[in-house]
Amino acid sequence: MNRVQPFFPEVTPEQWDLLGRMAELHREWNAKINLVSRKDIENLEWHHYAPCIAAVKFLKLMEGARLLDVGTGGGFPGLILAVLYPKARFTLADSVGKKIMVVSDIVERLNLRNVEVRNVRVETLSKEYDFVTGRAVSSLPQFIQWIKKRVGRGAKNSLENGVIYWKGGNLAEEQSGLGITPDKVLSLEELFSDNYFFEKYIVHYRQQDLRRAKVPAEAS
Repeated sequence: MNRVQPFFPEVTPEQWDLLGRMAELHREWNAKINLVSRKDIENLEWHHYAPCIAAVKFLKLMEGARLLDVGTGGGFPGLILAVLYPKARFTLADSVGKKIMVVSDIVERLNLRNVEVRNVRVETLSKEYDFVTGRAVSSLPQFIQWIKKRVGRGAKNSLENGVIYWKGGNLAEEQSGLGITPDKVLSLEELFSDNYFFEKYIVHYRQQDLRRAKVPAEAS
């Protein structure tokens, strides 16, 4: 974590310790199940943890805030966020059973009491959440189509209720057909001054805007 820590004075020593232990578990599991590319595992903290931690630059959550992480995979960003926001409640969902098994094991071994793990497809969920998160799960229009009914009304946190999405590629091109613009865009390339993060962003869309998004037919 040495390369990552200087960018985030907001993170406490206790949280860094927990994130370090989590990284050890991710490496242990990645030797058995391909959570991230085997070629990329040496860059786990920089390429995978750092972008998730970057949420602290704009997101502050009230106690009891509810977040749903869709397509959580190995727990990115859901597991990382659960460490950073211990007073919020997280539901980490994925349809792939072996990945949920990994996430469940990490939650148990780190005693993350603010995390619920679900092996489900998002279409089967019925609850509403303050925020829905996802990291490169699908195209942005497809993701919004899946989750827009899972975001409830509200503005109790530093951002209005909505979607927080980690996305790569040409942002303007992908959102052009949506008919809505993000409320917040964080450029990871600018934050980290690293070309690896070229065209990698965290974007926030407000709940009220999601409801009027124009989702292309192929995403319906």
